[in-house]
Amino acid sequence: MTSSDTAPAPRRSLRAPLAAVGAPLGEVRERLGSALFARVAGPDGPRQRDRIHGRPGPRWFAPDSAIAQVHGDASMFVGGIRALLMQTLHPAAMRGVAEHSDYRTDMWGRLASTSTYLAVTTFGHADDAQAAVDAVRRIHERITGTMPDGTAYAASDPHLLGWVHAAQVDSFLLAHQTYGAHPLDQARRDEYVAQAGEVAQRLGAVDPPRTEAELREVLAAYRPELRGSHEAREAVRFLLLRPPLPAVARAPYLVLVAAAVGLMPRWTRGPLRLPWLPVSERTVVRALGSLATGTIRWAMSAQGPASTTGVTAGTAGG
Repeated sequence: MTSSDTAPAPRRSLRAPLAAVGAPLGEVRERLGSALFARVAGPDGPRQRDRIHGRPGPRWFAPDSAIAQVHGDASMFVGGIRALLMQTLHPAAMRGVAEHSDYRTDMWGRLASTSTYLAVTTFGHADDAQAAVDAVRRIHERITGTMPDGTAYAASDPHLLGWVHAAQVDSFLLAHQTYGAHPLDQARRDEYVAQAGEVAQRLGAVDPPRTEAELREVLAAYRPELRGSHEAREAVRFLLLRPPLPAVARAPYLVLVAAAVGLMPRWTRGPLRLPWLPVSERTVVRALGSLATGTIRWAMSAQGPASTTGVTAGTAGG
């Protein structure tokens, strides 16, 4: 028996196979992240991102603040859809959207403008954040009209702004607590509500809630005004059944929609004609929603800081 007969077989290095796997995986991540970012941030997204995060100077909020954590997480994809569904329940807010918004013909342009607004006010230079708020206030001043009963509405109405804000903050926070990478404790939840209220107050809302408990009280106070109008149900049908998406994107989008619907209060299902499947929502939908947001978080993290901010599909008051 020769020495070669007794020598152990050489061990195969795993470095090369792992590198081979890592390269295409990284490429998939980059392509998916780029596609998502382009869709939610629009063609001007890269330039806006560089200015938002690259311009030196003071910010309204610290990088480790609660609002930065919530608005920088992939759970905002679910929270944004849920916010839209909730906001449609106020007849005046929905009337303004129906008469003055181009969401049916330019859903992605509306998404890009809203995502930029959220990113600038959360992460951008203080001067840019104030300029963004001032621009939205000027838009609100032009959005006026009349309800079917003859009463007037205006997007700049502090009471209407209060509803839009409360529905949005509640949706973002609930989605983060359900699908976020690191859910907030009570102190951080109160911090988030208070910080979001600072932006809402600059926009024209009066005395927005500053704690999670106050947010619950505000939402309950609006309840008698809410209902499922014709305009609301039409917007919900568009959002759920007719989004301007290619066939390949429909299935992932429907997962996010199902996750958002699963977070809607039970009393909203009838007025908006939404399904109520409690067992499936707690099991299958929750699992698929976690998978979808986890995948988005993984892909978007390759696009730079807080790239997931641009996730809401527009707000009724924006």
